[in-house]
Amino acid sequence: MKKLEVNKNIIWSTAFVNELAANGVKFACISPGSRNTPLTFAFDSNKKIKKHIFIDERSSAFFALGLAKVKNEPVAIVTTSGTATAEIYPAIIEAYKQRIPLVVCTADRPPGYFERGANQSINQENIYKNHIRAFYNFGIPILSEKKLKFLRKKSFEILNISTKINPGPVHFNFPFDKPFEPDSFTNEVSKTLLAISISRNSKNIFRPRAGKSNHTLFKKIKNDINKYDKGLIIVGPENYNNNFAKNITKLSEKINFPILADGTSQLRFNTKNQKNIICNYDAFLRSPKIKKRIKPEIILHFGRTITSKGLEDYLAKLKCKKYLINEFGDLFDPSNNSIAILKMLPFLFCKEIITNVDKKIKNREWLSLFINADSISSDIKNKIINTAKFPSESRVINEILKLIPENSNIMLSNSLSVRDFDNFAQKINTNISVFNNRGASGVDGIVSTSMGIASRSKKPTVLLIGDIAFYYDLNGLLNEYKNSIPLTIVLINNSGGGIFNFLPVKKYKQIFKKYFLTPHKLNFKEIVSGFGVKHTTINNWKHFNKIFNLSIKSGKVQALELKTNTEESFKLRKLFLTKVRQAFEN
Repeated sequence: MKKLEVNKNIIWSTAFVNELAANGVKFACISPGSRNTPLTFAFDSNKKIKKHIFIDERSSAFFALGLAKVKNEPVAIVTTSGTATAEIYPAIIEAYKQRIPLVVCTADRPPGYFERGANQSINQENIYKNHIRAFYNFGIPILSEKKLKFLRKKSFEILNISTKINPGPVHFNFPFDKPFEPDSFTNEVSKTLLAISISRNSKNIFRPRAGKSNHTLFKKIKNDINKYDKGLIIVGPENYNNNFAKNITKLSEKINFPILADGTSQLRFNTKNQKNIICNYDAFLRSPKIKKRIKPEIILHFGRTITSKGLEDYLAKLKCKKYLINEFGDLFDPSNNSIAILKMLPFLFCKEIITNVDKKIKNREWLSLFINADSISSDIKNKIINTAKFPSESRVINEILKLIPENSNIMLSNSLSVRDFDNFAQKINTNISVFNNRGASGVDGIVSTSMGIASRSKKPTVLLIGDIAFYYDLNGLLNEYKNSIPLTIVLINNSGGGIFNFLPVKKYKQIFKKYFLTPHKLNFKEIVSGFGVKHTTINNWKHFNKIFNLSIKSGKVQALELKTNTEESFKLRKLFLTKVRQAFEN
């Protein structure tokens, strides 16, 4: 039988990449490097996978995170050896916390090289061990039928973990010895052996699985819902099933429990005027009078940890039965006062409770208390926040919501952006998807993540971001596809860490300004223009409306900068909260 000359690193990588493609990996984010040459050639030759190329590994990983978020499907990241592997760690942490399936592929030196001082060499053995679902080091490629079949089998098993069994990032490490290029032959192999690297039919292993319920715990929760009349439904951030919104509102109507909907929970939008969905809890729960009246007997908490620190502090002091319900039985309870976690898909839980609960309402004033408090707070918000003079960090939230088209995305930066959105975003009958990086809540990689979301979804996407987070990820603007990515960046520039105004350290003025506010004099217009991105400094609300609409229609990456005053913004928020509190004390 005639033998074929091949490069073992290329064949090894090709078998791996074809296994990924066969099981639903459609995108790969690749950064240049020498040691990852075999992986780069293998991904390039697979036409089922779309490739995105990034100079900066950190930006690459966060872009991959954004791509994966849109449909919760696996995306590959490819890096060379050495510190390049460390650059992608922040995105891996975020993916781990949010259960996003990233397939991390790191090239490596042969075993022992980092111990001998070899260039661009570090210990990569399970380097992400605290923030991944699985790791495998394939070792130096060996071209035998047994080894190639094992490589494909192991790749499938770990991808299955990432997408189905225990969703989140997984890590494959590939030690390669030179030569790397396809025409640098290292072995002679048969056609039979070569065929093992050929792609096979997709197994679609990333399809959502049905959650398995603990029937004893489910029955206990059902009985408690029947037993108690004063209950709360809390819906935190999560990528919920499409049926969840419909089922949770039906459940609320049946058992007369209000829904405290986090701004990132998706429930405030396309609500069709659901009165049971409460938005202004962070404001009215600051009233001592309201807090005395609101003493729930049972709490049903869906999704992740809520954004509102005020609500979290309030919940921490309660003594009632608090149940967490989420698909994988994750503990999202900083106050540590929940009594049990039900591992079940939220929409299925709601559906089953609606069918099985026989609720007889004894205290109808309970739900009305929340609806009235929410309405009063909303009226005050309209008078103080939504009519504020330009520029206003708080008002811009609902200006965006008034203008954003149907079927669009909003990506929220951490720090003040997501908190303001949670505090001020009103219910609107517009279908939008809200994204965030609230897993670890870092300010790095926000621009790149939003680029990935907009690129994958092809929908108009709005990023609300502060100047510090924007500065952190300026490299995200260096994207070859920026002229076809429909991303509008609303940049709130208050020249420093404005969120620290809400901390007690503010009273130490000299230390506060030097170490916390970190004011800067960056000219974002010149910086952004240098990346080939259009920048507009907004002058007034009318100007904002005009430029925002033009940016959305352009289908390109554009930046709209609002220069705000930290102190004035802080006073406006404080005035709103004071007026809400006074409304319930009179």
